[in-house]
Amino acid sequence: MLAIIQARSNSRRFKNKVLSKIIDKTLIEYVIDNVKKSKKIKKIIVATSTSRFDKKLVKFLNLKKINIYKGNLENVALRLLNAALKNKSQFFLRISADSPLIDYKMIDKAILLLKKNKNTDLITNVFPRTFPQGQSIEIIKTRILKKNIRFMTKDEREHVTKYFYKNDSNFKIKNFKCSKNYKFKNIKKMTVDYKSDLIRIKKIINEN
Repeated sequence: MLAIIQARSNSRRFKNKVLSKIIDKTLIEYVIDNVKKSKKIKKIIVATSTSRFDKKLVKFLNLKKINIYKGNLENVALRLLNAALKNKSQFFLRISADSPLIDYKMIDKAILLLKKNKNTDLITNVFPRTFPQGQSIEIIKTRILKKNIRFMTKDEREHVTKYFYKNDSNFKIKNFKCSKNYKFKNIKKMTVDYKSDLIRIKKIINEN
């Protein structure tokens, strides 16, 4: 499975957050390291943009020898699609770079679900959302994204899967829900949107 981590540096709420340090690593490194824990992931790519805002991020990723794909800043759907096509991947796992505590066990669960439902267009755990924010897992069929990207609005191209959820009757979507014994079940938010979120994430890391 190809994992594509979408990352940008010009977030309005917290610029350059992906390079912000949490304890001893940057936010983007936490995401990558957690995705790497899945033995079902064959390749990880950080899909960022050609914008000048992301030059520092690109330089950092190059130093760390992390695979990069650079594309359109605002058209995230096209960026992910081209990254998947370049790697000749039938499906790809989409992860947001603001999710430093992404759980590799949920990634494995999604991939196993795909193997049992090979005709599915989208495997997800956010339709409906039962997991904390920051534990969003989506596996997208590349061919379906390529076929439908031209119908997406600007907002849908930025948020990629919104179009599929909005028109769910036209697609084969398989959702999995949070179990009662899931370790992060009682945590509502695990994403980094503001500087203040770094303190909360650090606390979760120290407690687990």
